[in-house]
Amino acid sequence: MAGKPEIEPFAIHVEDAVLEDLKERLRRTRFPNPMKDTGWEVGTPVAYMKELVDYWLNEYDWRKWEAELNRFDHFRTNVGSERIHFIHEKGSGPNPMPLILSHGWPGSVFEFSQMIEPLAHPERFGGKVEDAFDVVVPSLPGYGFSSMPQKPTGPRATAALWNELMTENLGYKKYAAQGGDWGAFITGWLGFNHGENVLGIHLNRIGPDTGPDVSDPPLSDEEKNWIEGVRKTRIDVAAYSHQHTTRPQSLAYGLNDSPAGLAAWIVEKYYAWSDIGGDLESVYTKDQLLTAVTIYWVTGTIHSSIWFYRAVQLAGDRRLPAGRRVEVPTGFAFFPVDLQPQPPRSWWERAYNLTRWTDMKKGGHFAALEQPEALTRDIRAFFRGLRG
Repeated sequence: MAGKPEIEPFAIHVEDAVLEDLKERLRRTRFPNPMKDTGWEVGTPVAYMKELVDYWLNEYDWRKWEAELNRFDHFRTNVGSERIHFIHEKGSGPNPMPLILSHGWPGSVFEFSQMIEPLAHPERFGGKVEDAFDVVVPSLPGYGFSSMPQKPTGPRATAALWNELMTENLGYKKYAAQGGDWGAFITGWLGFNHGENVLGIHLNRIGPDTGPDVSDPPLSDEEKNWIEGVRKTRIDVAAYSHQHTTRPQSLAYGLNDSPAGLAAWIVEKYYAWSDIGGDLESVYTKDQLLTAVTIYWVTGTIHSSIWFYRAVQLAGDRRLPAGRRVEVPTGFAFFPVDLQPQPPRSWWERAYNLTRWTDMKKGGHFAALEQPEALTRDIRAFFRGLRG
């Protein structure tokens, strides 16, 4: 009988030459001419990009943030045909619940850096040790410090990798799962395809659902209005997604070659999808934004990350099979600002065994980075009823 796959300790370390090359490219940034009377509504403003590039070049310290990430225990292991990187923070107390957290695009394991310790060690942050988790945070295939797939890999295939990671590599018989953005789709597929191992799922964005073409029960007026609202907003906010889905390779050359171009493409999403009241740095520091971007730069994974969108189209990963739903207990945290309106509760209940719904007072798409304390509290509360 074969033993568990080997798990190797890993530490993030970027070669000096990579950082020197980054600085040289930043020095040679060729900025576009700004158009008059335009702001964030047409993309990242030139004035802000000049400010951000100057900070990246002269003040930002990757080594500081590299050390901050290396406070956690990192590992790499073979899962299926992929080499998967993950953080594994063992929880306090005698019986922590295993929990896998899944990021999306343009995210990374960095998104969860303020939540890992409070989830694993709640007693150190004003909580109770009975709520502790063994926290597992993997880098998606083609993202960060995981390997680059040889063909497009989407959320359903990633869910199969995560189930193998948790049950075979790490030896957990049962585990919990949480995610937003593509992480919500991965987590939804974990609940659907691997419910025998999954205790419950917690989402801060809807994952795979039934789609609009349903007749039993017929769509309500609220659901019809939501669908129309999504269609209207997609015209404005989803152009990036269409590009990722249809022509990822053409886009990849510019993003992989220009750090300023990469930053402009990513930072605009933080501005547009976050609860910032028009002031990006009221929620995020430049260091946080640049750490999110620098992870993509130093790993050279922006091109493989956007291929995830192509994989979703090829595999049809947005839709559950007709007449089916995710039956494991599901909790949802509604953060009021996102790239699109969240569906009404009835829509969720078509697709999920929804047992908890929380309306958050503030926050947006990047909830783990924007509102880590609020998201942590809701995760604890939801899974508290599923322990034992």
